[in-house]
Amino acid sequence: MTTVDLTLSAAAADRLKAISQTEGKPIMLRIAVEGGGCSGFQYQLDLVDAAEPDDLRIERDGAAALVDEMSLIMLKGSEIDFVDELVGAEFKIRNPNAKSSCGCGVSFSI
Repeated sequence: MTTVDLTLSAAAADRLKAISQTEGKPIMLRIAVEGGGCSGFQYQLDLVDAAEPDDLRIERDGAAALVDEMSLIMLKGSEIDFVDELVGAEFKIRNPNAKSSCGCGVSFSI
């Protein structure tokens, strides 16, 4: 499901629902873009149980992610995914606006 030009993958929604079930309350993923990191910008990902007044909500299958309007400019067209690989499990942003990123995948440039 797409909301505000940002999507939440089925895997990310499933992971958020599993975390919510473990915690016994709805948990959402807040995504923000901040200046810094080795490539110029970096993603800030937090698990929260309440939205801020200016958060935009992205929903899929009963799960939700939150993003502020300023960060959305850098995230337009992105997908929020969850990957579970041999090296670890993590939420990952697939951002078509990023021209380059660092090895850790958390910082990027536009």
